[in-house]
Amino acid sequence: MSDVTEVALGSAPRARRRRPPVSVIVCLVFLAAVGLAAVFGRLLYPDAMRQDILTGLLGPNSPGHPLGTDELGRDVLAMTVAGTGSALLGPLCVAVGSMLIGILLGTLAGYQRGPIDFLVSRWTDLLLALPLLLAAIVVGGVLGGGYWVTVVLLTILFSPSDIRIVRAGVLEQSARPYIEAAQMLCLPRRRVMFVHILPNVSTLVVTNVMLNVAFALVAFSSLSFLGVGVSPDTADWGAQLATNRQIVFDNPAAVVAPAALIILVACAVNLVGDWLGQRLAQNGSRA
Repeated sequence: MSDVTEVALGSAPRARRRRPPVSVIVCLVFLAAVGLAAVFGRLLYPDAMRQDILTGLLGPNSPGHPLGTDELGRDVLAMTVAGTGSALLGPLCVAVGSMLIGILLGTLAGYQRGPIDFLVSRWTDLLLALPLLLAAIVVGGVLGGGYWVTVVLLTILFSPSDIRIVRAGVLEQSARPYIEAAQMLCLPRRRVMFVHILPNVSTLVVTNVMLNVAFALVAFSSLSFLGVGVSPDTADWGAQLATNRQIVFDNPAAVVAPAALIILVACAVNLVGDWLGQRLAQNGSRA
């Protein structure tokens, strides 16, 4: 058998291994569609919150209203599509912001040790002892609530787990021979931490960001359901659940549509995050 044939036969299983599973492909397509709705939803339905008292409450499959309307005559499909942006933007900001805090404090604590590690660890212990949603409700109520206030609160409350994960990864990498070699070369600590160590904990960072998006989506929707996250005149999935729960038997789609999207997006993000983490871990082990 020629070398070319062996290479071709050997590359086929490798290509199959690199191809994502069908479930991951479906999740990626679904998340891409949701992302397009988040970007263009308000352009497609600029008057999603417009009330039409004359139309009133309609069930699914009504003329001009595939998912029906609510008690104020607002189109459920329009509110669901237009609310995708506010439902996803906040959780994305929370996940990225909390991980940035985790990278900064976790890397400093894991590499510097000493007083910095002690202070950071006690700070994370304090935040982890607080009930997340209850703390967000109390602080949000004191500050008057609001969308970006909720984003900042959740970012701070989500950061302790990220700090601990990054710190653990940095501690594990700090004992590696390449770090000892970098220290013997008298490289600056900042370079060692953020150029040499941080790329080697990227698998933990990427996987946890994806998981945080799912958790933050559920937390943000819960706060919006309780009236803390968004203003009443903003299209949002959690707010839809709160306002439409009274008409669940008259128009089930008004409740099922946003609830199903919250669940499906959270599950899809988790599946993609798990697959991406496995891929990064495999690539890292080969390297």
